[in-house]
Formats: sequence, structure tokens, C-alpha cells
Amino acid sequence: MTETADDLSAPLGQDKPRRKRRLRLPFTAMQLLAVLLGLFLVTFAGFAIFNKDPLGGEPMTRIAIREPKVTDEKPAASGQGSESKPEGKHETAPKQAAPGEQKTVTMIDGSTGARRDVVIGAGDAADKGEAASASPPVMAGIDPKLLEKSRYGMIPVVAGDLKPFNVYAADADRAKAAKMPVVAIVIGGLGVGAAKTTDAIMKLPPAVTLAFTPYGADPGKLAERARAQRHEIFLQIPMEPYDFPDNDPGPQTLLTSLSPDQNMDRLYWHLSRMQGYAGLANFMGARFIATEPAMQPIIREAAKRGLGFFDDGSSPRSIAPQAAASASMPFGKGDIAIDVVPTPTEIDRALSKLESTARERGVAVGTASALPVSIERVSAWTRTLGDRGILLVPLTTAMLKSKSS
Repeated sequence: MTETADDLSAPLGQDKPRRKRRLRLPFTAMQLLAVLLGLFLVTFAGFAIFNKDPLGGEPMTRIAIREPKVTDEKPAASGQGSESKPEGKHETAPKQAAPGEQKTVTMIDGSTGARRDVVIGAGDAADKGEAASASPPVMAGIDPKLLEKSRYGMIPVVAGDLKPFNVYAADADRAKAAKMPVVAIVIGGLGVGAAKTTDAIMKLPPAVTLAFTPYGADPGKLAERARAQRHEIFLQIPMEPYDFPDNDPGPQTLLTSLSPDQNMDRLYWHLSRMQGYAGLANFMGARFIATEPAMQPIIREAAKRGLGFFDDGSSPRSIAPQAAASASMPFGKGDIAIDVVPTPTEIDRALSKLESTARERGVAVGTASALPVSIERVSAWTRTLGDRGILLVPLTTAMLKSKSS
């Protein structure tokens, strides 16, 4: 260890005084202030950038709004008939749907994928399952004994020995039908589009059965016109297809996901849209008609109300035949869809196949839509059908013959 001269001359036993060290900050006060100001600016900028309030920075006042109490009290009568209100303090009632308000929905054809807008005359009440503000009027020529009131309007019911299926079946020579092959034609999807429905009513022979959907501005009026032209009518019930909701039959569709009570409520809404139908038919519904827990209550209810049921034959897994047999109700099933390919050549080919089926089994039922080409070809085909030894009959006659054979 090396010692300096000062260290050698220092008195023994005394420590060398140490210098005090000053604590120096790594930055000055001005630098600290600058850092704090920078942090503040960064925080403010971040808030301004990421805050999604479009009114950020605008002065706002919060006011408590209390809804006025609604009472049934009427204003006291005065000499002028009503009490005037000070100008600038007008009171307005909540806006409500007017009776008969219409709604437009888009319907998708299950076979072609075509879309069309449909006007539904029941308003929003139909979608929400609420009672419609104005139920459809009772159609002309309807037996009042065969109606009962529901919360949606009048629906069919059995009255003693009278059943809608028998009362509203079209006239036919059933004795002749029992001895020769018969063919029934069902034109479906009517009531939506007055022009095409009117064409089917006026251009097709009375023995052709017409099936109406519950939609349209006034399906009951068109159904009434069909009955006046001696057509037998059926009511099509919208039911859930496999690709629902991509393929949607329309409001109040019967669904497998609903409880039996919920589906029954929807069924009553459909039943009230018109009167005078002999039975029900499925409108789409490949999934619903193949689901026994969903379908059985509908069949039982239709049987209890004296109606028949027609299965259009579009679902090979349908349980409707077994359900109808257990309920002892009139039943029919479509054999051939006539206008799957809507060209004259293919429609004529399908009609020839329908003839062959009738000759083999004694009864055959064809289904079609109200396309102009379908109406034209079916009308021409029926004019010469009798010459070929086959009788055109209403659907109810074909159903009764199938049951007896």
C-alpha cells in the first residue's frame, strides 16, 4: 500500500475527514416537467383516437325523461265541446298499427329458388302471435254451424253429423268414379297474386281442386270466388322445410322447435284466414311433416275439426299417412308433381304418366302450381281425358275412393 506524505504526518488515531457527496438527479426540473407534459399529451391523444363517442368534446346535458301515465279518464266536457291546450304544448299519442295494416315479406320457392314479394294482410300481429285487429269476414255460402270463434277469427268445427270435409266437398258422380279410373289435380300456392289465382279459377274446370295459402292481401275473397265457380278448396299450412330459415314459407310457419301449444296457436291463425275449405294441405314442410311429435297434434286437431288432410308427396319420410290413419280422417297424397320442369313438353309427359298411374291403381293425384303454362296444359289435357276412359274428379272424391279401395 502506498502512502503519501500527508498520510505520514497525520496524527495517529484520527480519521481523515471525508468529503460529503451531493445527490444529483439524472434530469433537471425542466426536463421532468417536459416528461410529464409529454405523458399527458400521449394520454389525451390515445383517448381521442380510441374513444368511439361521436359527441366527444361536445357539451352535454343529461335530463331525466319520465313517461306520462296512461289513464282511461276522459277530459271533462266544456261549453266548447273540448278543452283547448296552450299553443306549443301539443300531446301526441303513441303510434299504433292501423287495423288491416299490410306487410310485405319475401317468399322463396323451394324447388326453383325464385323469390317474390308477398303482401300479408294481417299486419304485425300475425308475426307476433297476437290477435289480429281485424279478423277476416265470414265468406258467403258458409254454414255458420260449422264455425267457432277463436282469438284470430272464425275457424271450422264439427256440428253433429256435419263435417266441413263433407259439406264443402265439390259435387261429383261418385257412383261413376267407383267404376272407372279417376284422376284429381290440385293447383297450389293460390291466394298470393290475384291475377294468377283468377286465371286458375276461371280457366280450369270445376273438378280441379284449388289449394290456397293463408297469405295475400285478401285470400278469403279469392277463395270465395273459387267456390262460386264450383271449385273445391283446401287450405295450405306453411310448415318447416329442412333448410329453414334460408327457405322460409312465411309468417306463422309451424316449426319443429316450437311446443305443440305454440304450433297450435299458429295453426288457429291460419285456419281463420278463410272458410269453406274441405281440408288442409302442407305448404312446403319436408322437415315438419316427417317429425312425428310435431305433426301428430296437427293431424289430430284437423281430424277433430272434421277436415281431411292432403300430403303433396314432396317428403318421402312423411308420417302423415300413418297419423291420418290413426285419426280415422280422410287422407290423400300427391303422386306426381306435374310442373317440376315448367315447359309444355315436360308437363305433357307428366300428365301422361299420371294417366298411366290412374289406370294401374284406379286413383292418381297430380299437383301443380298456377304457372300460366301449367294452367294452359292442364286445361287442354282435361278436355279430352274422358275420351280416354279416365274421369277427372275433385280431390275429396279421390280421397274417399282411396280409402275404400
